Amino acid sequence: MDVIELLPRLHLLRFPVGQAYLWRDGEELTLIDAGALGAGRTIADAITAQGRAPADVRRIVLTHFHEDHAGGAGEFAALSGAEVLAHHLDAPFVRGELPGPPPLFEDWELPVHAAAVRQLPQGSPMPPASVTEVSDGDVLGFGGGARVIHVPGHTDGSIALFLPAEGVLFTGDTVAASPADGAVLPGVFNLDRPRLLASVRQLAELDAAVACFGHGDPVLKDAAAALREVAATS
Repeated sequence: MDVIELLPRLHLLRFPVGQAYLWRDGEELTLIDAGALGAGRTIADAITAQGRAPADVRRIVLTHFHEDHAGGAGEFAALSGAEVLAHHLDAPFVRGELPGPPPLFEDWELPVHAAAVRQLPQGSPMPPASVTEVSDGDVLGFGGGARVIHVPGHTDGSIALFLPAEGVLFTGDTVAASPADGAVLPGVFNLDRPRLLASVRQLAELDAAVACFGHGDPVLKDAAAALREVAATS
């Protein structure tokens, strides 16, 4: 895993598939997404290497239930005591009560998805986690007040998090950046692409300076313009 400082209070945690983010408020940390199965210990070690303790992480906010974002949540919560939060529509899948619905793949997505799956840990189900449910409009206690935005399409319970006081937006997999050239794109592997595109347009209305995606390099300057361009051409 690579740990990259994006802002003085924000680090990117990059895994073989996907990524998570670590936000700092004084002595308190918040983890946005938690990587795949087995990532919990890796995240804990990275936090310790920064001179902090895993217990400094008070909450893990999951943007959606997919394994590459939620697979490490149960393990890291057990190591740190952090509260796990997810949208109420995705929470049953994170808790392990139900299997999550698979994406409706476009033909071109099938080989890309298969290649990604080969990089994920195999042979074990995602460990369940105890989950506090959140809903659209909730304000969470980090980053000066992080607003939960329901952005269905990638999954029914996908959320974004917007920190108005900081101008920082976490999009989850509703938006991504191309690994080839960094171009900002609508997310892939979706349950409902038309709903996803409507969610992209919703995020484009925000005044975000920084946009942090579930996959691909973040946009660290004038992110709102990049999101508006995606919304206008999708």
